[in-house]
Amino acid sequence: MKLIKHKNIILKSSGEFLADAIFPASDKKFPLIIFVHGYKGYKDWGAWELMGEKVAEAGFYFVKFNFSHNGTTIEDPNNFADLEAFGQNNYSKELDDLEIVINHFKSQNEVDSQNIILLGHSRGGGISIIKASENRSISKLITLASVSTLDRFPKNEVFENWRKEGVYFVENVRTKQKMPHYFQFYKDFEIDKERYDIEKACKKLTIPTLLIHGTNDESVTIDHSGNLRSWIKDSKLEIIENAGHTFGAKEPWGNDILPKELSKAVEASIDFLKYDRYI
Repeated sequence: MKLIKHKNIILKSSGEFLADAIFPASDKKFPLIIFVHGYKGYKDWGAWELMGEKVAEAGFYFVKFNFSHNGTTIEDPNNFADLEAFGQNNYSKELDDLEIVINHFKSQNEVDSQNIILLGHSRGGGISIIKASENRSISKLITLASVSTLDRFPKNEVFENWRKEGVYFVENVRTKQKMPHYFQFYKDFEIDKERYDIEKACKKLTIPTLLIHGTNDESVTIDHSGNLRSWIKDSKLEIIENAGHTFGAKEPWGNDILPKELSKAVEASIDFLKYDRYI
């Protein structure tokens, strides 16, 4: 199947950011599936491009994007070239970015605007859940290794030092960069805490939802998806044996095929979207 790719489309919110679209060459209109990356992620990380190709080949208009404050830039989308922006990120900015992505792509000629799916990984899963509870145009939801709470801030003495100093740093294991988190992030959370309550958002959902998690997730334990399953009425939990947090993918991904665990997750997603086999 021939695929059309539109790379590095520039969108604007509180900052400029990039998005990609992958879809079959056809006169048909396709369901829109938007991939929402997680913490310290970006649209071209690891095997996400291969995932998009596989989803598009199954008959979908696949979109992936960089959050405006994920630390990448328009000129350098594959590296954390703007750590100041990273430090100024927060949940309200991510939700605003996602709304802009939805509105931009649902109006494309190749898109069936009545069939919009969010696919969120890790923290992006939590953001996707909240957005799906707020935006009535979302018709289905899939999460990969999603968190069940957005209250993942430092605690106790570390938190008090953060409040006092105004910033704390987390080392990126891969790049060795010291990545800043300014205290505004927590203030944004506190101001709109009810909005960011994933449990409450889950209980508002009325759309079919597929939750996918690996048994060997080293970053977000599988009980997070267990919580989501108990809170979302129309949901199914698909467990991928031996899968870690990124389902076998890594950055860089030097292979032209998906890792087997991520391939299983994508196949489960496609089955759910095309055949409702998991609901």
